[in-house]
Amino acid sequence: MKSKIVGIDLGTSTSEIAVFEDGKAIVIKNLSGDLITPSVVGISIANELVVGKEAKDQLIIRPESTVMEVKRLMGSGKAVEMNGKEYRPEEISSYILGYLKKCAENYLGEKVERAVITVPAYFTEKQRRATVEAGKLAGFKVERIINEPTAAALTYGIECLEKNEHLLVYDLGGGTLDVTLLEMFEGVLEVKASSGNNKLGGKDFDDKLINYLVNDFNEKYDIDLSKDIKAMVRLKEAAETCKVKLSSLKEYKIVLPFIAGKGNEPLAIESIITRDDFERMIEVFVESTKSQIDIVLKDSELKEDEIDTILLVGGSTRIPLVKKFLKRVFNKQTSSVVDPDLAVVMGAAIQSAILSDELSAQTEILITDVCPYTLGVEILDDFNGMPIPDGYSILINRNTTIPVAKEHVYYTAEDGQTEVDIMIYQGDYKKASMNNFLGNFKLSDIPEARAGEERIKVRFSYDVNGILQVEATVLSTGKNANITIETTGVEMDKEIDVDAWDEAQGSRKYRRLIKKVEKYMCNNEDKDSLEMDGLLRKLKRAIIQGDSELAAEVDEELTDWMYELEA
Repeated sequence: MKSKIVGIDLGTSTSEIAVFEDGKAIVIKNLSGDLITPSVVGISIANELVVGKEAKDQLIIRPESTVMEVKRLMGSGKAVEMNGKEYRPEEISSYILGYLKKCAENYLGEKVERAVITVPAYFTEKQRRATVEAGKLAGFKVERIINEPTAAALTYGIECLEKNEHLLVYDLGGGTLDVTLLEMFEGVLEVKASSGNNKLGGKDFDDKLINYLVNDFNEKYDIDLSKDIKAMVRLKEAAETCKVKLSSLKEYKIVLPFIAGKGNEPLAIESIITRDDFERMIEVFVESTKSQIDIVLKDSELKEDEIDTILLVGGSTRIPLVKKFLKRVFNKQTSSVVDPDLAVVMGAAIQSAILSDELSAQTEILITDVCPYTLGVEILDDFNGMPIPDGYSILINRNTTIPVAKEHVYYTAEDGQTEVDIMIYQGDYKKASMNNFLGNFKLSDIPEARAGEERIKVRFSYDVNGILQVEATVLSTGKNANITIETTGVEMDKEIDVDAWDEAQGSRKYRRLIKKVEKYMCNNEDKDSLEMDGLLRKLKRAIIQGDSELAAEVDEELTDWMYELEA
């Protein structure tokens, strides 16, 4: 008999574990008797590894021996430090998963070796593989990686099987944002589109409040608390408490005695923060999520008034400003049908029940997911017989239902060519180099022939765990090579809808040049137009992101180019 499959929500701030029993998802209490476990790992005074509440409790007195919020570092290659020793984020995550595994084994009275683990929908292939690795290190066979908003939709859908509606899941957690649009019909949950930001969440709200307190203290006493690790840990804890309290209170008083000293005088922080104060601090973050909403609506070809239910997921959606923002955007109230903190882990447990046939995908509930990114390869474009490097050929469009396999046949570009470098990218720009580089491999032993005579078939396979496999084959000989995308590449940028550039602050100074370039591109289908397209998108992206330095550089390059064309 195979062991139970558990569902795990491995979060930035907190993590949970659940199991499907007696026809429903049960969230398992941890060793402290709580449903929610802080995603914190530490080394105790006794030099023992501690996880969860015990680790969080020692954070103030032993910050150098405690690590938190490693989720954003998953797959980055960066390390964190405890007691002077470096750890990979995957190792830290494995300790959290191992602790949850022990909690489940205590509850079930049997060994637990299989798991469904959730990740943000906008996690990259590299981040997903890092999550799988963390699971393996913890002793799990990871049966499925499932997107967090998809899991939350399962929790909602299992109770609303009779509904036919468009459902928007707005998932704002401790460190990430996901916006996913699904269609529900006859027990089927079909993901239509997904967008997100892997670097936006409650942590950023905390940091905004912390920075305010640090600057205020510095102005009063000329002391920079940001250089004091223990003071910053106390400030973080106070900021988190304040944020939570302001969801129900109009104001909250932060009191931190003996936070620093000047001469022989102990100094304290005493600051009253109103809900209005806090909302002003975080308003720019909340408003920025409109771009992700716009992307999923555009990709789904739906309008705001066609959304039937807005499902809130993640602890940060408890903030009143978030609810007010969404009500303004959609002109309707948000749904409180599911628990924002537990909906994801319960959905993971429901997915585990589908995998183990406790729930039938044929007769009870079925869910389909999508690839959130556009994926393709670099090619040599041809323009009127003239080769243009840095072209981009798309094999899988973003929001394609998964699992999916797509292939395309390409031709050798040079006489006598015996090898080709397959360069894999993620993104929507026409120029390959403007997109996120994922990895590459060489296909060799191509028979020598004239350019265009040898055919190379490239196949992309994207599985239900969001892992990409790429294979290239010489059709005349069957010679092939392949790669599974994992550690190669760079950290992924979030996708941005550049069409909204003119609504961004500071766009006015670039408007004249952009219109001029767009007019030239519209009237001239030449090599210059193709090359300009990438630069133009780069400028619009910089404007939206508020990167004035990059915008100025691209502005100068485009201006010089237009001057040469008009000369």
